[in-house]
This record gives sequence, structure tokens and C-alpha cells, in this order.
Amino acid sequence: MINRVVLVGRLTRDPEMRYTQSGIAVTRFTLACDRPFTGQEGKKEADFIDCTVWRKQAENVAQYLKKGSMAGVDGRLQISSYEAQDGTKRQRAEVVADSVRFLEPKAGGQSQSQGAPKTAKDSDAFSSGGTLDFDESSLPF
Repeated sequence: MINRVVLVGRLTRDPEMRYTQSGIAVTRFTLACDRPFTGQEGKKEADFIDCTVWRKQAENVAQYLKKGSMAGVDGRLQISSYEAQDGTKRQRAEVVADSVRFLEPKAGGQSQSQGAPKTAKDSDAFSSGGTLDFDESSLPF
């Protein structure tokens, strides 16, 4: 069976971190994910999806992400049942994250590519407009 969820969106509020009784970090946040279409009034619509992340990633999310940050989440959908204060049974859906990617550079900092020296792997051989130097007899066709 497969239960996989991949999301990209912006945090609707600052993440909330707490620790379990056994000292494990858990952070909750909500992502606003744009729908690929607009509503009847021509406005973009979004889904608001609750996410939970555990352990070291929970600490990193709480430290580095804030309201408005763009993040990618890869995880699984989990449905929990509970009894509300009025005695009714309710269900709650959330994504339990296996990984959270920070999709924007740190605020006030440089992005990964800024200031970093370019390596041969980073340069584009086709951007110079020149010719490529290779032996045509090595081609498989």
C-alpha cells in the first residue's frame, strides 16, 4: 500500500514546537498550498494543510521557518480520531512529514549559490557559445 503526500506551500503562522514527556521534539505548522485553478470570482484558492514533524527536523523547522516561509513537505497522511469537549467524535487529518525542505534562502543571508565559488560541475558548457572539444569517433552512433 502507498500513503505518500508531497506538498509545496507557505506557512500560515510561525511553527509551534514542544517536547514530549520523553524529550522528543515535535513541531506543528500549517501550509497554504495554492490550487491549480481560480474560484468563481477569479481569485486564487488554497488548501490549508496541517503538518507535523518530529525530532531534529522539528527543531530545525521551528528555528528556521516562520510565517510566510515557503517549504516543501514529503510525508504521509494520518487520520486521528478524538472526542471533542461536547462529546462528539471527530477526525483530524494531518501530514506527518518525513522530510521538510526550506525552499527560500535564510532571511538576511545569502542563498546557497551566492558567494560560493563555481566549480566545473556548476558551469554550463553550452553557455559560452563556443564549440565543444571531443572526439566524434567516441559517439555510439
